[in-house]
Amino acid sequence: MALGKLCNREPVNTLEQLQELLNDKGGKQYYEEMSDLDVDQALLWNTIQKTIKAKSRIKTWLEICAHCGMCADSCFLYLANNKDPEQVPSYKIQSTLGEIVKRKGKVDNAFMQKVMDTAWSKCTCCNRCGLYCPFGIDMGVMFSYLRGLCFQQGFIPWEMKIGSGMHRVFRAQMDVTTEDWVETCEWMAEEWEEDWPGLEIPVDKENADILYTVNAREPKHYPEDLAEAAVLFHLAGENWTVPSEGWEETSLAMFAGDWEGCKLQVQSVYDAMKRLNPKRMVVTECGHAYRATVIEGPYWAGLKDGQTPIPSLHYVEWVAEALRTGKLKIDPAKRIKEPVTYQDSCNYIRNAGLADCAREIMSYIAEDFREMTPNREHNFCCGGGGGFNGIGRYRKERNIGLKVKCDQILATGAKLVISPCHNCWDAIRDLEEVFEVGIRWSFLKPLLLKMVIVPDHLKPSEEE
Repeated sequence: MALGKLCNREPVNTLEQLQELLNDKGGKQYYEEMSDLDVDQALLWNTIQKTIKAKSRIKTWLEICAHCGMCADSCFLYLANNKDPEQVPSYKIQSTLGEIVKRKGKVDNAFMQKVMDTAWSKCTCCNRCGLYCPFGIDMGVMFSYLRGLCFQQGFIPWEMKIGSGMHRVFRAQMDVTTEDWVETCEWMAEEWEEDWPGLEIPVDKENADILYTVNAREPKHYPEDLAEAAVLFHLAGENWTVPSEGWEETSLAMFAGDWEGCKLQVQSVYDAMKRLNPKRMVVTECGHAYRATVIEGPYWAGLKDGQTPIPSLHYVEWVAEALRTGKLKIDPAKRIKEPVTYQDSCNYIRNAGLADCAREIMSYIAEDFREMTPNREHNFCCGGGGGFNGIGRYRKERNIGLKVKCDQILATGAKLVISPCHNCWDAIRDLEEVFEVGIRWSFLKPLLLKMVIVPDHLKPSEEE
């Protein structure tokens, strides 16, 4: 069997392996090797037989699809690509996973490359199609399963192989070590304490009320997000902490279909919960982080009740609660005056039902809130979820997909989009670069800091 040095069926488990992939700029050697990668047909069919059993939902879904096409208009990629029939969700899954099952795993390299391209460039696993299928068939769930088969065979995009390896090596989607993380917490606390008397970012504080966990991109690229979270917890009088290990919520392993990597990642967070014994966890403004750790994570970790070891909240839940209870109070004069809209993240709105929290927040902070159409759980994917944002091979396809979200935003008449999700934030940033329509975007934290009422004893030094 032809296995490349970089493109193969072996997960990345060492820093050396990871560095070799990173050195292959753009994945040039990786994709060349992929063209010679054999399909282990016996392994593929054996895996399918073990996982798609007689009464499994995936087997049932493959068999009961009526090819009615009602899922078509639910898919933003179908709409963005001039209603191309090959972008209909049912077609996409039947022509890939359905064919593999029909052929009992007897597929070749060319077919598996087609499957890979479909699984990562024609579906973001947003799960919107499941809302409109009369049988409740969810292509997002099936494409996640299909990605797992691709990962096992080595047919995954270069960036996803790297992302999976990052989680296995660093327990984070980026090369942020425990030392890097703790030093960043100390640095941000020191930098911001002068302006916010008494500000701390407590590390490994036991029995806190809140365990705060983040997206690795924050300490890596914009640590001010961590500082902003610290200030808001400080103003709210929260007893909180961050863990020195198990601080990373995201899971590119989930995007890659690396289920073992998913378990390793989420277990690190759960271990932090058990070690520090907080009352509950708050996840930063990231949709897939919440989904990976709170919705899917318990099952990866073998927790049969489907619940995290302690109650776990997305950041919008904490903000809504803090505003509702008066822990944070908004200065009416500083509310957002201009038209503003809200991007409903697939992962914490459609898949976790937190639309009401988002609207509650908007009622406090915005005077002219305008809903997208459709909205809430019916909102379209931002266009960059499921790993789509970060795969260079599919940048053209991703950019085409952004058109639907761009049109949705412009139809509201708002140029400011509040987007408490990293992938959504990135996609909206990128659609502005592509279409240049004057859209601005923001997380909640910096907006809240501009409008919260600060008690006299907590005011920044220059205001005293």
